[in-house]
Amino acid sequence: MSTKEEIQKKVSQSIDLIRPFLQNDGGDISLVEVTDDFVVKVKLHGACGSCPYSIMTLKNGVEQAIIRDVPEVKEVVAVNLNI
Repeated sequence: MSTKEEIQKKVSQSIDLIRPFLQNDGGDISLVEVTDDFVVKVKLHGACGSCPYSIMTLKNGVEQAIIRDVPEVKEVVAVNLNI
């Protein structure tokens, strides 16, 4: 099993791969934290923070990509969205 630090590094690398797609639409994403139970907390910026489809982007795009890259992750949540 990977340590929390290893998971956080892998998640950061995965986010770096996703970021250009979000930036193409005027948004961005940053990692806030990885919790002890491997829930990833992110913050969506720019267009991604206010887009009505941001929840779909988060769950269908960002979360799926991160979990594909880092299977230990249980869920990805945005700290600045009202979900």
